[in-house]
Amino acid sequence: MKYDFTTILDRRGKDSLAADKIPFEGLSVDPAFSTIPMWIADMSFVAAPPVMEALYKRLEMPNFGYFPLPKAYFDRIIRWQRTRNGVEGLLPEHIGYENGVLGGVSAALQAFTAPGEKILVHSPTYVGFTHTFEDTGRVAVHSPLKRDEAGVWRMDYEDMDRKLKEHGIHLAIFCSPHNPCGRVWERWEIEKAMEVYAANDCLVISDEIWSDIIMPGHRHIPTQSVSADARERTIAFYAPSKTFSLAGLVGSYHIIYNKYLRDRVVTQSRLSHYNDCNVLSVHALIGAFSPEGAEWTDEMIAVVDDNLGYACDFINAHFPGVKVMRPQGTYMLFLDCGDWCRQHGVSIRELQARGVRCGVIWQNGEAFFHPDSIRMNFALPHSLAVEAMDRLKKYVFI
Repeated sequence: MKYDFTTILDRRGKDSLAADKIPFEGLSVDPAFSTIPMWIADMSFVAAPPVMEALYKRLEMPNFGYFPLPKAYFDRIIRWQRTRNGVEGLLPEHIGYENGVLGGVSAALQAFTAPGEKILVHSPTYVGFTHTFEDTGRVAVHSPLKRDEAGVWRMDYEDMDRKLKEHGIHLAIFCSPHNPCGRVWERWEIEKAMEVYAANDCLVISDEIWSDIIMPGHRHIPTQSVSADARERTIAFYAPSKTFSLAGLVGSYHIIYNKYLRDRVVTQSRLSHYNDCNVLSVHALIGAFSPEGAEWTDEMIAVVDDNLGYACDFINAHFPGVKVMRPQGTYMLFLDCGDWCRQHGVSIRELQARGVRCGVIWQNGEAFFHPDSIRMNFALPHSLAVEAMDRLKKYVFI
């Protein structure tokens, strides 16, 4: 490969939540083991060279004062969306900066709902949505995804429709690709979901932060692209942060075609007076959304896909009772450990503790409103993926 996905970075003490913190109360790593962070959605790869080059170039100017968003910022987003997702007709006026996808979600929630209102969201549910609901006083109504006979996660459209009607819900969050399940929705699935939302006069917040990390054989379909109604009904959020591990620089962007929706979100975002972009975040995006950044992304996806394939094959071969769907997108793996836990008389919390004790820092699925499950991050060098699975076999699933 042209780029480096094998170096094991020692991020301890280097501004890394993933490496420096075990966020699960009462759990610790046995001193005999090194730590393999696999919990938070944060890559362990060396950063993409075009991103670093853009940052180094900007640092040549030793001043970081106020600034406007440059034309290149919008041009790169438009070209990236066209070449990666087939988006046509996207203009600078449709694009706006947000301090993180969840910052944008929060602004949209506050722009179109009142405290106490209910919001429809699929479960398993990304924990960031849960925290945003709690912080803004909104109430989540969960529509569970179901696994079909092949183990693929599917939306339950009847359940969605029923809950929208029963609770008088007029705003939903749609996660595409889905975190933590790893589904890349097919066009017909999105079309059917949007028909349900439209029939219930429901606006849609579409979190598409994972849209660049799509495994071979699958394709991301922007929610706004499936129909004229979806284009006008949907507030979409994107960011380079997952693709290029730029969460520490903050920064995401919205795409909103409907002027009324856009004006409301922009106004709400501005009310804090702290929704201005970091100058280094601008240049990181410009470097990321370049032809070389696209090349790096394609190599990264191949590495992640190899890790996920290895992990799924290992689990199927060595952990009877653990069910897993090979992700179609994202770098997260969601394990259904319910049968194994019941067969062995082990709670999911004890299973999580066993993993942490041997240095595999993984996340209990209870936080995602899906008990008896574990979420794992496989955006790391393959050697660490192999080491993690080996530890799980020797010390956890025994």
